[in-house]
Parts: sequence; C-alpha cells; structure tokens
Amino acid sequence: MTSWRQLLAQTIKRDGHNYDSGIDARIINRELSWLDFNSRVLSLAEDNEIELLERCKFMAIFCSNLDEFYQIRVAALKDQIAADVTAVTPDGRTPKQQLHEVLVRVAQQVELQEQIYNDELIPRLLANDVRIVKWVDATEGEREYLNTMFETQLFPVLTPLAVDPAHPFPYISNLALNLAVLAVNPRTNEKRFARVKLPPILPRFLQLPDSLRFVLIEDVVTANLGRLFQGMTIEQCYTFRVTRNADLSVDDEDAEDLLAAVEMELRRRRFGRAVRLEVSNGMSREVLNLLVDELELEPADVTVHHAPLGLTALMQISGLDLPHLRFKPWPTLTAGRLAAAEDESRSIFSVIRERQLLLHHPHESFVSSVESFVKQSALDPLVQSIKMTLYRTSGDSSIARHLIKAAEMGKQVAVVIELKARFDEARNMSWAKELEYAGVHVTYGLVGLKTHAKCILVVRNDPDKMRRYVHMGTGNYNSTTARIYEDIGFFTCEDDIGSDVSELFNYLTGYGHEPDYKKLVVAPHKMRSRIVELIDKEATFGAQGQITMKINSISDKAVIEALYRASNAGVQIMLVVRGICCLRAGVQGMSENINVRSILGRYLEHSRIYRFEHGLTTDEPLHLIGSADMMGRNLDGRVETLVPLTHPKHRMWLDTVIGFLSAPDISHFQLHEDNSWTHEGATGLTVDAQKTLHDWVLETQVR
Repeated sequence: MTSWRQLLAQTIKRDGHNYDSGIDARIINRELSWLDFNSRVLSLAEDNEIELLERCKFMAIFCSNLDEFYQIRVAALKDQIAADVTAVTPDGRTPKQQLHEVLVRVAQQVELQEQIYNDELIPRLLANDVRIVKWVDATEGEREYLNTMFETQLFPVLTPLAVDPAHPFPYISNLALNLAVLAVNPRTNEKRFARVKLPPILPRFLQLPDSLRFVLIEDVVTANLGRLFQGMTIEQCYTFRVTRNADLSVDDEDAEDLLAAVEMELRRRRFGRAVRLEVSNGMSREVLNLLVDELELEPADVTVHHAPLGLTALMQISGLDLPHLRFKPWPTLTAGRLAAAEDESRSIFSVIRERQLLLHHPHESFVSSVESFVKQSALDPLVQSIKMTLYRTSGDSSIARHLIKAAEMGKQVAVVIELKARFDEARNMSWAKELEYAGVHVTYGLVGLKTHAKCILVVRNDPDKMRRYVHMGTGNYNSTTARIYEDIGFFTCEDDIGSDVSELFNYLTGYGHEPDYKKLVVAPHKMRSRIVELIDKEATFGAQGQITMKINSISDKAVIEALYRASNAGVQIMLVVRGICCLRAGVQGMSENINVRSILGRYLEHSRIYRFEHGLTTDEPLHLIGSADMMGRNLDGRVETLVPLTHPKHRMWLDTVIGFLSAPDISHFQLHEDNSWTHEGATGLTVDAQKTLHDWVLETQVR
C-alpha cells in the first residue's frame, strides 16, 4: 500500500506548486512557524539529558498541540480552500500552498515522533522496569486478570456499531479512539464492518497488579472481540482516530443571547467536519477506503502510524510516582512581604498601601497572593465592590467561589467572562450561570472582541479615604495552570492606574467610547500604534537604543516592520519568543541587529515583558507587562492591557529576569537568518534560565 507520505509527495508534485515563488522573504508563515515551535517541544522528548518521564510528558504535549492545530488551523485552511479563497497571507502564500506545506512538515514531525517513541522512550522505560506489554507478551496470569477487567469494567460500556442496510455508518466523535472491525459470519461468509469506540473514562494504559507493567486498552478489547461479536470470525481489527473542525463560529453582533449562541455552537462542534484520519499501520485498503469515503476525506488527510495513536495518553505514564525519573520539585514560596504580613496578621491591603507588589509565578505562590487577595476582598467588611475579568479558570475555581461569597455578603461584584475562550467555553458558561445565580453582575465583554485582559479592581473604604486596589497580570486566573505557567502579577493602589482600570471596566460593561488612559496601554484602541511609536522612538537613538520583548508570539506585520526599521538604525533588539515568530532574524540589511531565541522548560513561559531603553515621556527605560502578544488577533480582536512598572525594585527584577533569559550559556533555541531553529547553550536543561531564576527568587524574597 502506498504510504501517506508518498501520497503527500505525489499530490504536491501533481499540483506543481513552486512554494518559493512570490513568497515574501520578510515574513515567516504563521502556520509553519507554529510547527517549528511544536518541533522544539518534540526535541525535548528526544533529549537524553532530560528525565525520562518528563520526556514522556513533552511528547504528550507535542501530540496535544498537534491535535489542536488540526482542529483549528488546518480546519480553517481547508474551509478557505473549499470556499475558493485565493487571497495570500502576509508571507505570500495561498491557503492551498499553506496546507500542502503544513502536511509535508507534519509528516516529517510525526515520523520523528514515532521514532522517538519506539526507539528511545519504550526501551528506556523498559530499562527502568516500566513496561508497555503487548497482549501476546502478557503472562497467562496477567491475561486472566485483564479478561476479568474486560468483563467487569469494559464489556458493560462497549457498544459495537455495525454498518449494514439497517445500520448507517456511525458518527465518529472528535479525537475518540476507535476500533475498525471486519467480522465474518462463518455460516454465510457475509462480511460486515463495525466500529467500537473505546471508553475515554478508563485509562489508556491498563496497569497490571503489583507492577509497572501496562497493556494498552485497545489490545485488551481486541483480544476479547469474540464477546462483542458472538459467533463471528474477526477477520481484521485496526485502531483509528478522527480529528474534526472544533472552532466555534459565533457572530456576537447578530446573537441576541450570546450565552445561548455559544451553547448552540458547542453542540455543533461535536459534528464539525472531519479534517484528519489517523490509522494504525497495516490497515487494509478495503477498510481505509471505507473510512475515507464515509468521512469525506482525501488521501492526504490520512496519517498511518507505527506507534499507538493518540499519544497524549503518555501524560498518564509521565505521572507515575517515580521521583528519580522526574524533575526534582521546586518549592513554591509565599512572597516575602506577604509572608511577613501574614505573620503579623496584617491584610494584603496594608502590604499594597505600603508599596506596590510584584509576584513571579509559579516560583511564588498564586494561591497565597492572588487567591488570597480575592478571598480577603470577599470577606473584608470595608470592601465595597469587586470587579474582574475571567478568560480561563479552573473547574474548581476558588476565585469564583470567593466572588460568589462576596455577592452573598452584599458586595457589588461584576465579572466579565469570556465565553469564546477556545476549549474553555463550556467551563466558562457553567461559571457564568452559577455566578449570575448568586447575584454577581455577569457580562460577556464587547461585541466582536474577546476580553483577554487580566485585571481585578477592588474598591475599599479605607479609614483615610475610598481607595482602589488593582491586580494586573500576564496569566489567567486559574490556580491549576498557575502551578506550571510562568507569569507575572502586579498589585497596586496607585490612583492613576486605579482610575484607568475603573474606566476599562466601565467600557467593558457599559456603553460609550473608549476613554484615553493615563497609564495603561489598551488594545484594540491604541496598543499597536503605541508599541510602534515606542519602537520608532528607540530607533532615533541608533546604536544606543535597546528593545527587549518577552512574548508568546509575534506575527503582526506593522510591529515587525517597525522592528526592522529599528534594527537598520542600529538598535539592539532581543526577542524571547516561546511560540510563533513570523519575524526573520539576523538578515543583513533587514534584521542583523535582531536576536530571537525561544526558551522551553519545566514551566510554560507565559509572561509578556516589554522593555524600551528610552521611554516615550522620558529617556529612562520603560517596562511594560501584560496580557498581549504582538499578533493581529491580540491587537485588533481582543481587549488587552499593558501596565508600566515604575518602581526601581520592580524594574531591577524585570531586568534581572531578562538577563537570565538572554545569557549565552543557558539552554535555548536560536532562530537563524535561514528561518531554521537550533538548540544552543547548555545541553538538556543543565544550565536552565528557569532554574537560575528560581534559585534567585529563593535568595531575593522581599520587594
């Protein structure tokens, strides 16, 4: 059978595209840059110097990332092609060109992923007595145990769905693991296709008793298919998995009830068009053609695998209680000034009144700072009102519970919940209903915009005056991700910032034109123009100019062109970009003064820091933190905020962090002028910016 990689090559050759023709050499394609990012994640799974179970985790993350990429980005490209869209992206590619190049790149990555799994992870797990056992290799006692498990836990929930004139081809749910079965009636030789969906509520790796031996759930079900198809002969059985378009299409300008509209779209998401079919190696042409035809896919949409499908399940293996195979835990600390206040039975409000407070998560506890702030605000009789934004939060959110308690105590509580936060829509809808039921004023932001800003406003009737306390951050109000996402939080009761945040909430919940802010930089009103203005001012200082941006992604062409201008003026520019980078670095005559690196590690680098050596109003350095990346979606389609940090200790803190991230010897990935990325600095994570920062946090507690 022709391999899927050969089919891709044949398709590209047939279409005769010259992908270098007309491509804008000034911009890197967004989709290809994202795939470069995921390749960097995969390289951590390949790194022998990283602890084994952490390598399993990085492979699971790679697979999860790729699933989302297909559900959103590949699905969007296929929709554009179906609609005969021929408009080109800023890099000069049509949707058809992008899709072809994406599929070729994904094919290469998946081939490497399977090689790492089969040739490195499995043997190394075996060497550490963690065995993924095939059914044929299980002992007689183990098979007896698994057969009992099948009868008691699997058989009752499995539903074989046959395809015949009375039974149409079943709906295949998104990302579910399935068995494609060909069963033959030995009396009539009649052959039927059937699909068996494997239950997602059970572990993928079934653990054998008193051991670290595991058997894949599909192997156990396959070995017991006779129980599901009584009296039939099982001729063929293969695993397969379908990926569907999972993007929501909600026009909130036309939706009278946005909550109802999102609920409807979530139901429709289950039935999104198929965009990828993953099948196990060896699947017959007969079964493959049936699946391709029924799912209305093309050969290029099929990926054939020599490793288990859906290796996001490796997250289960990565969680095994084997400390010697995992990163050594780093203690999470309570920030020094908060710890001192707690010892003295003082409130967090007194700490903020003394001086602004800067937190760096997860090195410093999110729970003892942000959650404590909301809890104290809810219980404090002097607090009059609480307002906050919620983009992504956890299912068991303590913050949401504290807001409900505040409303029950009679405080004015207003929450702007983003219902369209991708893949968190259902959770946010649930919280929206529960908060509203408790008396919280719930709104969903502005028509046509996502509210991505991270801010809390607490109004407290202090003994001396009514005062506004503000928290602004770079990350979500989510206690679960706060343990693994690197983020920065800022507390202040400065009047100008409090006034700006009040104006922001009035704009989000009320009706009127966006105000002019005194300190905040807010998208979509003025953020792009302000950032470009800051870059252009830095260019006037030539070689004395310096710009540093630590961001998740950069793709906005106006910002990129401004950085090219600054580079040509001699400004030294350091970009620390975790994910998408459409800017080209180190190109003579265009970007030779721009250095781009990416840092990946045990924590997901999530904070956004912007530093300009010469600010707009003075020639002192300007430091900004906030929620915004330099992408069109952030600058045009979202409400984002950046806040300046002016206290000398906080500016020193950010400069120290930037110094750790920029050090030449730390483990990092470097972007080169030919758009390739290479791993540089220390091998593995032996010299790690995150570890260096954590050690420094331990030594530098009070600020």
